[in-house]
Amino acid sequence: MPTWKNQLYFGDNLKILREEIAAESVDLIYLDPPFNSNANYNVLFKEKTGEGSAAQVRAFDDTWHWTHESAAVYQDLVTAGPRKLADLLQAMLSFLGHNDVMAYLVMMAARLVEMHRVLKSTGSIYLHCDPTASHYLKLVMDAVFGVENYRNEITWKRTTAHSDAKQGRKAFGKVSDILFFYTKCGGLDRHTFNHMFLPYDKKYLKKYSSVDPDGRRYQLDNLTGPGGAAKGNPAYEVMGVTKHWRFSRERMAGLIAEGRVVQPSPGAVPRYKRYLDEMKGMPVQSVWDDIFPINSQAQERLGYPTQKPEALLERIIQTSSNEGDVVMDPFCGCGTAVAVAERSKRRWIGIDITYLAINLVQRRLRDNYRGDLTPYVVHGAPTDLANAIALKNLDPFQFEWWVVDLVNARPAKDRKRGSDSGVDGYIYFFDDQSGQAKKLIVQVKSGHVGVHQIRDLIGTMEREQAVIGAFLTLEEPTPPMKKEAAAAGFYQPPELPGRFPRIQIRTIAELLAGKKLEFPPYREVTFAKAERKSKSTQPSLFRSGSSGDD
Repeated sequence: MPTWKNQLYFGDNLKILREEIAAESVDLIYLDPPFNSNANYNVLFKEKTGEGSAAQVRAFDDTWHWTHESAAVYQDLVTAGPRKLADLLQAMLSFLGHNDVMAYLVMMAARLVEMHRVLKSTGSIYLHCDPTASHYLKLVMDAVFGVENYRNEITWKRTTAHSDAKQGRKAFGKVSDILFFYTKCGGLDRHTFNHMFLPYDKKYLKKYSSVDPDGRRYQLDNLTGPGGAAKGNPAYEVMGVTKHWRFSRERMAGLIAEGRVVQPSPGAVPRYKRYLDEMKGMPVQSVWDDIFPINSQAQERLGYPTQKPEALLERIIQTSSNEGDVVMDPFCGCGTAVAVAERSKRRWIGIDITYLAINLVQRRLRDNYRGDLTPYVVHGAPTDLANAIALKNLDPFQFEWWVVDLVNARPAKDRKRGSDSGVDGYIYFFDDQSGQAKKLIVQVKSGHVGVHQIRDLIGTMEREQAVIGAFLTLEEPTPPMKKEAAAAGFYQPPELPGRFPRIQIRTIAELLAGKKLEFPPYREVTFAKAERKSKSTQPSLFRSGSSGDD
């Protein structure tokens, strides 16, 4: 087998799936496509004109809209897509009209067609969705993967009761998400499925109230065959009692010889002696209420609004893949599926359309695994000036986030398209014993630059109470800009030697060549560190049964 390197892609997952991912190459797909379920229900289903910019999924702005792009994708699917899917989408459009929900279904359908192509015949897919559109998505999944390949609708209780009633809402609280589990091929049941078990509850354990002299706990269980003769259970006499039994006459004789068949009293129906230490646990069912959401104090919390708990992904990955298998998340966000796949010794592919997410995934992997991290390759991020310019021309905001990441800064919070607070990123550090972090602010400029922007940066530093300002530019700075920056002087740490320019100008070319920003090196605390993880060959939260293809 050729040397594999895990893959992290920055870009539109539809294009990447079509052009980069080979057919029949992925064992397990998990996807949690963003959808603005918090929007007003009537707004989501309101007819749209089709005007506006192309629909894009952005971190912290998870909406889809009916635009010329989604209309074009719809036409492609109807004219050249799978026949059943084409018929379904036309019926849905007739029913739903041109609205956000229809745009979501069309754009998801195009991607699911490609996911079906790249999934191995033994592979599985889990689609995580909000109940707002889950019933429509199931129809799309049926059309793409086939009704016969449907396995489960899993309900995950993601939160506890809401206070909606106090606010006058006359409906039941929304506390769950839906996961649709499909396989590539259904008839032969060749997909990987490793049964998972949970510990028994105390009520069940009380049934094992009898104890052998050696201390083993047991209960007496039913030996009769359910359904009797109609189910093909054999009938014969055991200890003077004739019944239809669960086991063949030979197997029953063996159990009697082992002392595993007990007659509680003369003439009573014999019972099976079932030991507690032989039981694997409670098999995981399709309602998951034992995996809790990420709370504000959780160590794995990264501040990503749609972040899912690692326990949820661990259950999916451990159940539907084996070590060495390829796990793909085409909407990888903050990288929970990728991080769990890495820990579980699976190979992985992550895709996201925002550089914010790519940035976060890389930091999470470094913090989680450090020297144990399996090599991986990042695709789509600029590596030279020409590609940086191309990214700027394609999407100035993605360019901005990429540049902020080049200097290891945190992107400005709540950054929205069309707004500009004068700060694109922050770096925080400690350089004394006061306990107060110092601030370095970052500005990114991709167009024409001039000395007035340096003066504006100085004013922004004063407003932000920052000790250092970084001006990152695609163009070369002018001599007046350099002069103005030099005139701003130096920042002198109170308890450390050295001095650092208060205004630092760096070109993108310099950053790509390795030139760094200058600030006190005592302790940099820009990002909260993700929890350190260790790799294991066994599930850390769930016990598994025999693994392999069922």
